Amino acid sequence: MLRCGKDGAAFGAWQSCRVAARPARMAKRSSIPKYKRRRRDTRSWPRRIIGWIVKLIVAFFVISTLWVIIYRFVPPPITFTMIGDMIAGRGATRDWMPISQIDRDMVRAAIGAEDSKFCQHNGFDIDAIEDAMKRNASGGRIRGGSTISQQTAKTTFLWNGGGYARKGVEAWFTFLIEHLWGKRRIMEVYLNNAETGLGTYGVNAGSQRYYGHDASAMSSIEAARIAAVLPLPKERGAIAPKGFTRRYGNTIDARIGVVARDGLDACVYKGATAPANKAPPKVTTKPRPLPGEEYETAKPPPPEADVDESAPTATEPQQNLPEQAPQPQTTNEETVPPAEPVTEPQNGI
Repeated sequence: MLRCGKDGAAFGAWQSCRVAARPARMAKRSSIPKYKRRRRDTRSWPRRIIGWIVKLIVAFFVISTLWVIIYRFVPPPITFTMIGDMIAGRGATRDWMPISQIDRDMVRAAIGAEDSKFCQHNGFDIDAIEDAMKRNASGGRIRGGSTISQQTAKTTFLWNGGGYARKGVEAWFTFLIEHLWGKRRIMEVYLNNAETGLGTYGVNAGSQRYYGHDASAMSSIEAARIAAVLPLPKERGAIAPKGFTRRYGNTIDARIGVVARDGLDACVYKGATAPANKAPPKVTTKPRPLPGEEYETAKPPPPEADVDESAPTATEPQQNLPEQAPQPQTTNEETVPPAEPVTEPQNGI
C-alpha cells in the first residue's frame, strides 16, 4: 500500500501522492446532476402494488368524470352495444334527435314502461330494487330494478353483462350523470341510445323503420309499442310469446295518460318548452314490421312454470273465443273440434 509522508517532501509531491492513493471508485464522479439522477425504489413489492392500484383508481375517477362532462354537451358517437352489432354484421343505425323535438308521448311512454318514479329518485329506485331482490330470491325468472338513469349509464358508457363488477361501475356512472347532466339530458341520451331493433338505435331511427316517419310526431300507440321493446329487445324478445309487443304496447298506451295526468314527466321539461302535440303524418308505403317483431319466434316457446295455460273450468268464462253453435248428436259420438281463436293481422299498427 502506498504511504505518503510530509518529512522533507515538497508539498506538490505530497499532494500527488495523496491523489494516487485514493481508491479507484473515488476517482470517477458522475457527470449527471443529483436532481436528475434516478432514485432507486426501496419500497417492498406489496407497497408498490398498492401504490399502482391507488393510481389506477384515481385515474379512473378523473377520466370517467371528464368523459361524462364531455357527453353533457356532445352526443355519444358510439356505444359498446353498437360495436357488438357491427362485429356481428348487423350494422348500427341511429339518427340523433334533440329532446326538444321528440314527441312528448314518447317520453311519457318510456317513463310509463320503465321508470314511473324517474322525476322523483336520484338515479336509484330503492323500492324497485328491494322488490326485484325479493322476486329473484323466491325463484323464477330474474328481474331487475334498474331505473332509466341506470340504463342510460349502462348503454352509454358500459356493456351488457359483467355481473356485480359491472353493476358497481354502473352505479358510479349513474351518480355522475344524475349530478352532472340532469333529468332532461338523461332522457335525451336514453331515447337516442336505446336499442329499438336489430342494428337500430334510438326512437327516431326506430320510428322511421317501423312507421315511415320521424319521432317528432307520433301517436300514443306508436310511442307505446316502441317503448315495449326498451331497453333490451334481444333478451326480452327471446322469451316473449308471439304478439308480446302488441299486448304490452297496449298496456303502456294506457299508462301514457296516467303519466300525463300526474305530471310524471315534468322534470324533463322543467325550464323548457315542451314540443307541440302534432298528429303523425300519413305514410302510404308498404307494410312495415312491428317493433320487436324480428325478435319474436315464429313458434311460441314453452310457457314458464308460473303461467297456467290449462283450459278454464266450468265456472270460468272462456274469453276471446267465439260462441259455438250447438252440434247435433250423432250415433257414433264424433267429437267436433273447437273453433280457432281470431288472430290479429300481422302488420296492423
